[in-house]
Amino acid sequence: MSTRDWILHLDLDSFMASVEILRHPELRDRPVIVGGNGDPTVPRTVVATASYAAREHGVRSGMPMRTALRKCPDGVFLPSDMPAYEAASAQVMEVLRGFPITLEVWGLDEAFIGARTGDPFALARELQRAVVEKTGLTCSIGIGDNKHQAKLAAQFRKPEGVSRLTGEDWTEVMGGRPTSALWGIGAKTTKKLADLGLHTVAELAAADPAELARRFGPTNGPWLRYLALGKGETTVTDAPWVPRGHSHEATFTTNLTDPAAVREHVTAFARRLAGEAADAGRTVIRVTVKVRFAPFITQTRQTKLAAATTDPVPVEAAALAALDRFTLDRPVRLLGVGVEYSSR
Repeated sequence: MSTRDWILHLDLDSFMASVEILRHPELRDRPVIVGGNGDPTVPRTVVATASYAAREHGVRSGMPMRTALRKCPDGVFLPSDMPAYEAASAQVMEVLRGFPITLEVWGLDEAFIGARTGDPFALARELQRAVVEKTGLTCSIGIGDNKHQAKLAAQFRKPEGVSRLTGEDWTEVMGGRPTSALWGIGAKTTKKLADLGLHTVAELAAADPAELARRFGPTNGPWLRYLALGKGETTVTDAPWVPRGHSHEATFTTNLTDPAAVREHVTAFARRLAGEAADAGRTVIRVTVKVRFAPFITQTRQTKLAAATTDPVPVEAAALAALDRFTLDRPVRLLGVGVEYSSR
């Protein structure tokens, strides 16, 4: 194999659960489920990560903890410990930076890797060995011509696998799969595509771009076909990630029915976000409020500030102005406030 540029995607296997098992070796081979405060009977908490032993019982990330308890009554339920996961993630990324690669961190448990090599499989195995030897954590690695292909390939052989997906075998491997198999296409878009008779990746790739643009918009429509053709970003950068914004939200164990209580929560979130923006040396230009009404109807409203600021007074006023555009005539189960930062 000739030397060329490759993109790899490294995905740590059942990351949070694996960190907990390292801390508690007696839990190895047990169904470990991480989420909330560790109490699966608390309503409206969800699974953050499940070990592979728990997944054999049908437990998945994002599943309500109560559902996980029903599926796996003998599971070991543990609270999320973000500082421990952040420390473990930093250790892994430090190991990877010891290689002659370009590392683009995408989260606690994943990263894209740019490398020029004649044998990407050998490099992937070296990365896996180094990570497990120095941190005790295992990972799966996908290899591709672009980020999209590498991201998908990393899921083919989990845990501890290495897989490759390129333009050469894209249609053979992906063509018959549902459109939901593509990175970035969720359930709602999948349903809309199905309504157009587009069920598989191959069907989406052959779709009329003009029809997609009419149905999904001039940007999103062509982008969906772009994904179905196996295209994706080909640049990996090690430049530090600069967040465009920040948010906080809370799901309430008991629905809020008092509009005054709703305003108090929104006010508290807005002031907290203004302070965090100031601490980060950023300024706020836009505020978004999210309300999820019972049983499960989610709406958002947004307000743009007159000028970029970290002053909590206008940030709070913008949040409350957005809130005033909701009709608070139903119980509220979740509230969230987010801010968008001005570009540096």
